[in-house]
Amino acid sequence: MAGMLRDVAQSLARPLTDAGRLRAQLAHAEARIAELERLADTDPLTELPNRRPFMRAIARSIRHLERHGTPAAILFIDVDGLKAINDLYGHLSGDAALLHIARVLQREVRASDVVSRIGGDEFGLVLDHVNEEAARAKATALSAAVSDAPVRFGDAAISVKLSIGVATVMQGDTTEHALRRADDEMYVAKRAQRSDK
Repeated sequence: MAGMLRDVAQSLARPLTDAGRLRAQLAHAEARIAELERLADTDPLTELPNRRPFMRAIARSIRHLERHGTPAAILFIDVDGLKAINDLYGHLSGDAALLHIARVLQREVRASDVVSRIGGDEFGLVLDHVNEEAARAKATALSAAVSDAPVRFGDAAISVKLSIGVATVMQGDTTEHALRRADDEMYVAKRAQRSDK
């Protein structure tokens, strides 16, 4: 009788053990998926969000404007002369410049603002709850903060300049249209800098 009770107890315990093992495997798989999603949304050099979450942030700002009238702006940032820095000091210096710019941008904006490296020598910011005047003032401040803090690379202090385009989010915008306006404004700023030289 004792043997039969033991067999029954073991057969009842087996599904509980299997369920526990399955829960552990599921938790591991969910953690791995979350890590893969984080990696897919992160720039490997700067560890900033990449283009994917940047575009989602623009879409979110468009929805907030349409639902609540919340103003927002997009800053499209191009690092001027990164190729020349790479050519003069080597590619590690270019990476150092990008890391430096990423840190300065993060330091100079609010925690709620989205700072992204959207590709190569381009960064993007989404600033919620700001109008065009405030966004342009922030762009000027960011440009000054970067140019006032040279990149230290070995014994060199490398001056870096930014061209920044500003576009406010408008009713009826798509993410692509809003980003294109900011990109166009960045080229206007870049041409203006060249003509000032």
